Amino acid sequence: MNIACDLANKQCQPCEGEVLPLNDAEAEKLMAQLEGWNRRDHLITKTFRFKDYYQTMAFVNAIAWISHRENHHPDLAVTYNSCQVEYTTHAINGLSENDFICAAKVDALLTS
Repeated sequence: MNIACDLANKQCQPCEGEVLPLNDAEAEKLMAQLEGWNRRDHLITKTFRFKDYYQTMAFVNAIAWISHRENHHPDLAVTYNSCQVEYTTHAINGLSENDFICAAKVDALLTS
């Protein structure tokens, strides 16, 4: 089974600042399970490209559904044919496993 698939099957845990951010080793271990994501300081990011605005907005709406279900929300930058997705856990000013779970769920939207 694909390891990223394992992440996509997990559920986010509430995080209101009572946990510490992942250390570099923990974050890098989870990064290895994602394809095409980049880590910058305390966030992970990936840009998705689409044929047109309709496909981009359908993707954004699917992310909104994931965000609602997981209660973990990314920052999005949306253009006509792309969407940049950034995850961080604001409550701890760093990365948590929730960021990687949601990133894997977003990736799963586009896998067949």
